[in-house]
Amino acid sequence: MSEQTQEPGGAAPRRVVVAGAGMAGVQTAVALRERGFTGEVTLIGAEPHQPYDRPPLSKAVLLGTAESSAFDVDFEELGIELRLGCEVTGLRPGDHELDTEAGPVPYDVLVIATGAEPLRLPGAEGVPGVHLLRTLDDAERLRPVLAGRHDIVVVGAGWIGAEFATAAREAGCAVTVVEAEERPLAGVLPAEVAAPMTAWYPEAGVALRTHARVARVEPGAVLLDDGTRLPAGAVVVGIGARPSTAWLAGSGIVLGRHGEVVADAHLATSLPDVYAVGDCASFPSARYGERLLVHHWDNALQGPRTVAANIVGGDGDGVVYDPVPYFWSEQFGRFVQYAGHHADADRTVWRGDPAGPAWSVCWLRGDRLVALLAVGRPRDLAQGRRLIESGAALDPERVADPARPLKSATV
Repeated sequence: MSEQTQEPGGAAPRRVVVAGAGMAGVQTAVALRERGFTGEVTLIGAEPHQPYDRPPLSKAVLLGTAESSAFDVDFEELGIELRLGCEVTGLRPGDHELDTEAGPVPYDVLVIATGAEPLRLPGAEGVPGVHLLRTLDDAERLRPVLAGRHDIVVVGAGWIGAEFATAAREAGCAVTVVEAEERPLAGVLPAEVAAPMTAWYPEAGVALRTHARVARVEPGAVLLDDGTRLPAGAVVVGIGARPSTAWLAGSGIVLGRHGEVVADAHLATSLPDVYAVGDCASFPSARYGERLLVHHWDNALQGPRTVAANIVGGDGDGVVYDPVPYFWSEQFGRFVQYAGHHADADRTVWRGDPAGPAWSVCWLRGDRLVALLAVGRPRDLAQGRRLIESGAALDPERVADPARPLKSATV
């Protein structure tokens, strides 16, 4: 990337400032200390809460089986300064200063880890009973809704919509999921792979309405564009997320078509001494031959190790970030896992019956595995992820035999 100016492996900075106190930000701060960085580390978070993990919000925290999901990190012992309840508002790279609500913060190196923010349903802002599920406060507001067993309408049949619908049914709520496309996960998985998942909704007692667009939300109801009126004690919106980067306007940093920070293979940005990691950044993947924007927990866990290594230096030309993307989802009594990136696959191979409780789908390019989705088959996922990383040649006929371990399909 010709516009990159950051030089991995240079002299160690005196002060690293991390903007964003979610998984990516926390792990960057921790990884710096693990790498032996002895300078100042300041972690700035917009929320007032102790930094916490997000996946439990749609499960344990939402259902009241856990009060919070705070990270088990002793920031004081690690010498990490926390500035919480402090929103970042701008960046002035010429001055090496980050602007915040509490005033400017100077940095030698800045790490942007501000994550993503949920898309809002047009026309629904300010309507009582409309909720998002992204923060601890969101989960705490939704907890009494589930406890009261209200009728709930979920807008969006993506991963977060399915996970929330699962929790709401477990709490005893009547749930209707409204999806504008023809199937769940329409923008994520091919039709033939998402099709078996459609049956999971009625099996769980969830009403799924596809080809259904919301015309209007009013207190106590959702009106669809076909005139249907759905009673709703609460409306939960899960229609996607966008990188939280509006605060970077005017900074000169290069942003991508989704508003994400464009990082290079070392996760350095177009500005000197500035890195970006997690949901807010895209990176070039040599493995897949394209730029990836990954909005999942594992990316926020793995990327910080690369950032920390490149800030501290000592690794020659720097550490390259080119992971096999991975995520999981628990929904309707099933554990769904995905590894890789299937966009350029030329062959789809099934392992097991998709009408059954456990099956997998493998995507191959030539004789190489490039992606895998596993439902209730964690061993397939673990072995498949290693096969993707190694680039081993596979026999498709052996891949298709669910009785064989996937690793035995190598040739």
